[in-house]
Amino acid sequence: MTLTTIDFLIIALYFVLTLGIGFWFRSRASKDISEYFISGRSLPWWIAGTSMVATTFAADTPLAVTGLTIQDGMAGNWVWWAFALGGMITVFVYAKLWRRAGVMTDVELVEMRYAGKPAAILRGTRAIYVALIVNPIIIGWVTKAMITVLNETILFDPIAAAELAELVAQSPNGEIPVQPIPMMTWVIIVGTLSLVAVYGMLSGMWGVAITDSIQFCFAMFGCIALAYLAIDHFGGATELEAQVIANFGEEGAAAFNFIPDLTGSNAWMPVYAFLIMLLVQWWATWYPGAEPGGGGYVVQRMAACKDERHSLLATLWYQIAHYCVRPWPWLIVAFAALAMFPELRAGELANPDFDSGVGFPRVMRALSGEMGYGLRGLLVVTFLAAFMSTLSTQMNWGASYLVRDVYQRFVKPDATNRELTIASRWLSMLVLVGGGVATVMMINVSIDAAWKILLALGAGTGAVFMLRWFWWRINAWTEIASMVASLLFFTILSLYSEDIAQAVGLEQDFRDEVKMLLVAVASIVVWLGVTFMTAPELPETLDNFYRKVRPGGVFWGPVAKRNPSVNVDQNVGLSIVAALCSAGIVYSVIPCIGNIIFKHYGEAAKCGAAAVFFGVVVAVLVGKLVGPGGDPTQSEKNEATDPS
Repeated sequence: MTLTTIDFLIIALYFVLTLGIGFWFRSRASKDISEYFISGRSLPWWIAGTSMVATTFAADTPLAVTGLTIQDGMAGNWVWWAFALGGMITVFVYAKLWRRAGVMTDVELVEMRYAGKPAAILRGTRAIYVALIVNPIIIGWVTKAMITVLNETILFDPIAAAELAELVAQSPNGEIPVQPIPMMTWVIIVGTLSLVAVYGMLSGMWGVAITDSIQFCFAMFGCIALAYLAIDHFGGATELEAQVIANFGEEGAAAFNFIPDLTGSNAWMPVYAFLIMLLVQWWATWYPGAEPGGGGYVVQRMAACKDERHSLLATLWYQIAHYCVRPWPWLIVAFAALAMFPELRAGELANPDFDSGVGFPRVMRALSGEMGYGLRGLLVVTFLAAFMSTLSTQMNWGASYLVRDVYQRFVKPDATNRELTIASRWLSMLVLVGGGVATVMMINVSIDAAWKILLALGAGTGAVFMLRWFWWRINAWTEIASMVASLLFFTILSLYSEDIAQAVGLEQDFRDEVKMLLVAVASIVVWLGVTFMTAPELPETLDNFYRKVRPGGVFWGPVAKRNPSVNVDQNVGLSIVAALCSAGIVYSVIPCIGNIIFKHYGEAAKCGAAAVFFGVVVAVLVGKLVGPGGDPTQSEKNEATDPS
């Protein structure tokens, strides 16, 4: 894919704009860590929400969606669509609780909800785990995805590709030999990482959030343009659909199923895998950006909002944009990859480590000759924007743990604002360097496989993160047990899953979804046992948390009796109904858009009617739950006024 002068000019202007924003917010970010990490709690909902969406739209996301679609058809994307219900529950139930808590990071809540050495150890350990293990893993796979895009587009070497194809053909089991990464690829990656380091370290959350919003617009426009080109290449969406069906015979039609064929004849995705995703995954497992009950950078953005109302609306916009606005441009390109390169599915089925997500940049390269002036540059900017928006968030988010929950909490509690700000910038660099190391280690791991590994690794912890707000009996040992158990059982299944499968009479190894379910069930059994074998938190700790956060529900019995004057939430049930209906909007809009694209207008009308119904219900409920005003609640007025 050869770039012209205008393409390079578009890329250069994008870099200048990004750096300009970083320098613009430099002085504001230097005030204190509240400004650096949560924008002084002054972000409007639309910036905070769009920043969340941009973070989850990384360079890896289109590739992972392509890989999931090639492996299991459109229904394979339930691996992330299933989180919509949990996300909507976060919007209507947990967003206001997080905002009332007044925390800067989600792990800071640990020492608000629990007390003593177990709580301190849990807070510090989890902060280091997320900042220096989970964060680098995410940066690693996102960077790996960007390398794949570069190598398959502007740095594509047809001679090297032909030699690699010959080596694969000669391999008896289709294994792909490890290939050295070209020096120019590393130059571009290191240069981009350096640019992110400059504007991210300078501008803090204000710069990150503003650039995220702009980068999201660039990224979406580029993906929509590519999807349009893909449809036009085949002469229309109907022709694209027909080509996929022609490539795979009767199985081809199943690739377009939003829900797998429940009769069991769907050769693309087993029904049991779909049911595990839909019924278990959203509440049982922890995944960055889709944490049950909220967490991570989502909590960071909620904490950065002006008040509870902006926090709820930001999270609601994030969920709608995340599930309804983004998917179809990627899905169209994924179907184009199935139509153009049917051998990708054969490679996926023959070798679990095969990275079929490479189909996305291959479609870009195949259509490059049909692109007008500047569009190639725009598509490069699309991936650069997606890549950089995620890196800047991961860097800022990871550093917030190291500064707030490690350095300020354990190393230097009396640190001045200047010392904390300096530490914030240096620790941001540490997170980014850790991501660079992880990149080298993850070169030969497919993106969708990395997603599923992290899903299984966090299985069993999600229920704890949801229940700790509403069940007084949860204690610090509960969380510790859930983390240790999920890691232990995940390790056992990773090492011995084939032996276990054979022992129970299975012909094949467990699918990733089954591994996640097994880890979740075993972990839940462990942490429930630990909860009842250990003492509850001290009454003083529980009372302080209850008075500050004011959670509703019936499982605060003894605490509620001690605090009868606390005005707790009375509309938890109504909030859950709003969450269910909002998930209904998502699960109606996704197939509605697809049916319109592929001209199945009867099905589109049914889905559209359902979306309108759910939308009206949600609009009414939001009016009741939020109201027109945005004044801070009393708990917000009482938040500590110091910069921490």
